[in-house]
Amino acid sequence: MRFETIVTRQDGPSFTVTLNRPGRRNAIGLAMMDEIEAAAAQARADDSIRTLIITGGQECFSAGVDLNDVLPVRSPQQCADFFGRLHRLNATLEGLPKPVIAAIEGFCFTGGCEMALACDIRIAGESASFAITSARIGTIPGAGATVRLPRIVGIAKALELMFSAKPIDAIEAGRIGLINRVTRTGEALEAARTLAAIYESCAPLSHALIKRAVRDGMQTDFSSALKLETALATEIYGTQDKQEGISAFLEKRAPVFKGR
Repeated sequence: MRFETIVTRQDGPSFTVTLNRPGRRNAIGLAMMDEIEAAAAQARADDSIRTLIITGGQECFSAGVDLNDVLPVRSPQQCADFFGRLHRLNATLEGLPKPVIAAIEGFCFTGGCEMALACDIRIAGESASFAITSARIGTIPGAGATVRLPRIVGIAKALELMFSAKPIDAIEAGRIGLINRVTRTGEALEAARTLAAIYESCAPLSHALIKRAVRDGMQTDFSSALKLETALATEIYGTQDKQEGISAFLEKRAPVFKGR
């Protein structure tokens, strides 16, 4: 499949989507939203792909949503349509039944940061920087930062970041839990691919149901989340992969998972 604003590549179990608008610092426009969704659908349909990686290359993850697409948005209906597109993109990443890793170098600002927040794992080079700059241009985040960021770093730290609209570096982002790990500059993508290789040895159905249990469970009360976990555990205990995994462990051999 040919794309105009992204480049895709499969390396073994990992499928990498590279944002490819260097002249616009990988600003996320409407066309890019559609293409990332299409690439995610491609990754979902291919059983050989175990992990989706989103990156912006070595210079910049994404400086945010393309303001050329934002400027004409004024009416309530226009706002609903535009923000609906952003929400659909991020929901696609959250709902993908495979791990999604953001490999971040350089700027990861506002809409770009909001997309990274929708990924499961975030890895950043030490020169990366993070910000939600909406208050600086007279808006508020519209792609989920007010919802996802407090759940990841806590209410007080999320408000601090959004109130100031100032960037923090990768070390601080790691300290507060915004990202999972920091690498040397330029090595975030390789670290993401290393994780993908580790994930390949695990059962794909386990990943899918763990992700569902965590993400859906976080949206409900404790008791309901436990019931969901039990229901999903019951579901997976009837699968071929569960039988294979336990048999392989008892027989001291590597399991061969088939996603069934």
